[in-house]
Amino acid sequence: MSDNAAAAPLASNFTTHLLELRKRMMRAGAAVLVVFLGLVYWAPQIFHLLARPLMKNLPQGAHMIVTDVTGSFFVPMKVTMMVSFVIALPVVIYQMWAFVAPGLYQHEKRLVAPLVFSSYVLFLCGMAFAYFVVFPTVFQVMLHYNAPLGAQMSTDIDKYLSFVLTNFFAFGLTFEVPVAVVLLVQLGLLDIAKLRASRRYVIVGAFVVSAVATPPDVFSQLILAVPLILLYEIGILAAVFLVRKKPAVEAEPE
Repeated sequence: MSDNAAAAPLASNFTTHLLELRKRMMRAGAAVLVVFLGLVYWAPQIFHLLARPLMKNLPQGAHMIVTDVTGSFFVPMKVTMMVSFVIALPVVIYQMWAFVAPGLYQHEKRLVAPLVFSSYVLFLCGMAFAYFVVFPTVFQVMLHYNAPLGAQMSTDIDKYLSFVLTNFFAFGLTFEVPVAVVLLVQLGLLDIAKLRASRRYVIVGAFVVSAVATPPDVFSQLILAVPLILLYEIGILAAVFLVRKKPAVEAEPE
């Protein structure tokens, strides 16, 4: 009987947390759905905006193609859903924050707010960097490589969407380097001195990553490697200003 009595509050707390999580997820999903419904009428125009970097670099008379019967309908819908998620992301992040906040210490709450805001801004910056800098450069380089082969670049809209989403996600995560550095310092896994001493390895690693992720020309590699190095330095500066020494005895989470 005593074991059952002890297990009852645990089961009740677990159920309460599940209900709270479901409520937060429903609110986040509703925010994305509301934005999507507001944008869905302009789905073709949103896709044209996404395809502009490629269309501006296609040869005269070339165009994108559709190889799937339903591609011309579902691809713009996917693009609009992606845009809706990005727009509603502050609401999604807030719902996540509201769910985990009761279990955080006070000094952790003070640090989470700027980290969440900076994560969102940096992710958008990574997507913008991919759209305005990386895509035009990659398409021009690939057009240069296609010319000697007599090949014409006319990609399927679904494959183009996959390419765009992959790069948006990759560069969005790349621009999260400052946040990752701050978290590593806050968790005590690294300190400022070690971060500064690791600069040479970071520089080499940045060029290795850029060599794998970009076309095989120097300029394309520089447009990824240089931002990675700069973001690492920004992360060190942010860690110096944001991370404070942990108190000897921490109070219980509020």
